Amino acid sequence: MLEQIREKGDVLAIGLMSGTSADGIDVALVKVHGAGLDTQLELQAFDVLRFSPAVRQRLLTAMGPKGAGNMEFCLLSSYLGELFAHACHHIVKKANVAMEDVDIIGLHGQTLYHHPKRENMPGFAVTGTIQAGSAAVVAERTGRLVVSDFRSRDMAAGGQGAPLVPYLDYILYRHRSRGRVAVNIGGIANVTAIPADSELDAIMAFDTGPGNCLIDMAVSRLTNGTLAYDAGGKMALAGKVNPPLLDALLKHPFFAQAPPKSADKAAFGEEFLGQALAEHPGLHPNDIVATLTALTVRTIHSALMEHVLQRTRYEEMILSGGGALNPVLVSGLQQAMPKLFITRSDDYSIPSKAKEAVMMAFLAHETVMGLAGNVPSATGAARRVILGSITPGALPA
Repeated sequence: MLEQIREKGDVLAIGLMSGTSADGIDVALVKVHGAGLDTQLELQAFDVLRFSPAVRQRLLTAMGPKGAGNMEFCLLSSYLGELFAHACHHIVKKANVAMEDVDIIGLHGQTLYHHPKRENMPGFAVTGTIQAGSAAVVAERTGRLVVSDFRSRDMAAGGQGAPLVPYLDYILYRHRSRGRVAVNIGGIANVTAIPADSELDAIMAFDTGPGNCLIDMAVSRLTNGTLAYDAGGKMALAGKVNPPLLDALLKHPFFAQAPPKSADKAAFGEEFLGQALAEHPGLHPNDIVATLTALTVRTIHSALMEHVLQRTRYEEMILSGGGALNPVLVSGLQQAMPKLFITRSDDYSIPSKAKEAVMMAFLAHETVMGLAGNVPSATGAARRVILGSITPGALPA
């Protein structure tokens, strides 16, 4: 089965992703030509299948070190497998393609807990990561080969299992004469710095801290669930930054860590937000959202100034993720770094909204081709490794 896929000129792959916001499944159908640094990606179709409020709440409750118990994780993983399989059937129907024409499915799953920090256990110091979404269910329901569990192998090689996007960023954005910084503002914000005319091992990538996660949580809490996020940055625009609250938030130890580093949403979850707000009572909701928005801007700016912009010259910042649609965030970054020309990933070959799902299709293809998918300079791994586990599809008749 692997040899048949490897011998094809063009490969059709589905990528599946559910991010830290747990708001739904991103699914992309991608035509992949070539492999490795010569890969060319052509998006065929993309969609987002939203989770119901009840399912989303169940996922959010399951996240973190004190989240899902064994039974809940077991059932959630199988249930999500069914939803991911449904998403696969949905996207091929949308693209008017037969499922039999799909060669590979890249399944990231829903991260419930990510623990990149080494913890001592008898005889060993270990890390770990948990993504829910049964690859076996997806393979059985679609009949296609599934690649899943992308983060674990990098962690086994000494890395943090994140970020995964730098390899794709390099494929999409490297330039002979222009240094570019790709900034993805999802639930967690991450950066990929690609110097002009650089090799893959010369790039730097890491998580900077919260992107939208604290803003979204605050908006939902402050509006009693009426709003899920600050659409158009309206609340932030109407509020004023509260310096004492901002200073308290900036004391989180993650911000003082040097790269490589990755952040789990649980590190900036309800407990962290609730404690900060309890210590600063009586603030207007708009001021809270304005302050959390300023936190995202400040931490991205500080991380870039300290670890990236002092080393090499960069001319361009390419924004992606939901935060790229927030004018207050974008304006704040532009004011903080006026020498960088800001563009959006939508200005390039892959739209921002589809990027993470396309990444899973791309990484799955690299795995099937027997090629490494991690970037050690970003994750801290000892070497480049082939990512993921392969679950075969239906046996030939």
